[in-house]
Amino acid sequence: MATILIVEDEIPINELVKRNLQSVGHRCITVFDGKSAIDKLELNEVDLVLLDIMLPEMNGYEVFQKIRGIPTIFLTARISLADKVKGLTLGADDYLVKPFEMLELLARVDAVLRRTKKESNDFKLDGLKVDFEGRKVFLNGNLVECTPKEFELLEVLVNNRNIALSRDKLIELAWGYDYVGDTRTVDVHIQKLRKKLNLETRIKTVYKMGYRLEV
Repeated sequence: MATILIVEDEIPINELVKRNLQSVGHRCITVFDGKSAIDKLELNEVDLVLLDIMLPEMNGYEVFQKIRGIPTIFLTARISLADKVKGLTLGADDYLVKPFEMLELLARVDAVLRRTKKESNDFKLDGLKVDFEGRKVFLNGNLVECTPKEFELLEVLVNNRNIALSRDKLIELAWGYDYVGDTRTVDVHIQKLRKKLNLETRIKTVYKMGYRLEV
């Protein structure tokens, strides 16, 4: 997992982001102004910075210009195309506009960490190993055949481990927005994953909601 610096002056947002990142295994350092961000980076080695633009002491653009070389995602309430272009032109790895869904943030964090080689392309749990790059799944060293949709559903569960996901959200993330089938297909695929990958005690049913992969 990665060490992530959260630079956000709104305390509730800062805390919410931290809790969600920690829930999937990341280590978080939090600060609430630009100057403190620079100070923390002088004392700590981090893999990723989540950086608000409108900050006390020093704005996000100024902070970013001093920390070039560290993967960074801008988090901001600024929605204009000009602001987005400016952030990306400066060299930021991504740009996320508030308000955002926490699952989207987690997905973008995962994507940036993989691109910058700070996040492993493998996931291991008990006797299970998931090779994301090769799209292969092994159980106790043996290759397990999974359909493309089973793999995509497993990937969603892994990337959002310890987070309860509704059936509708799983459909959205694994099947796509244009899926028009019954959400019961999620239940069928979950049962197959539990049986194939010995995940009966790991994939929990969340009453009247959906599922959670517990790690």
